[in-house]
Amino acid sequence: MKSTSHHDERIAKMIFGSVYPHYLAKVEKKGRTKEELHQVIEWLTSYDEKKLMELIENKATFEQFFQNATLNPNAHLIKGVICGYRVEEIENKLTQQARYLDKLVDELARGRKMEKILRDV
Repeated sequence: MKSTSHHDERIAKMIFGSVYPHYLAKVEKKGRTKEELHQVIEWLTSYDEKKLMELIENKATFEQFFQNATLNPNAHLIKGVICGYRVEEIENKLTQQARYLDKLVDELARGRKMEKILRDV
């Protein structure tokens, strides 16, 4: 993906807590649960529910959100298209991490089995 610095900056400055309700609504609308969403977020970032809520409360940007995350070693296995871009080809690390999360949420909402989403090989 040839990304623009404007696009990458926009993602970096976006408040995670402003996007989280959209993630939740998307998965719940498709019959998945908040707990499953949190499980997916924890798998990717290592943030438990307490830490996740703290980040939301503190209005952490996506940059801050991923800055302190311990990304799952299998995150590189997340492949496919999200928002018109192949996640594995995104050059900006932060943008790629944000799209990893988008992809996982999308897979959850589409009814993919949790063991497939979590890519624990």
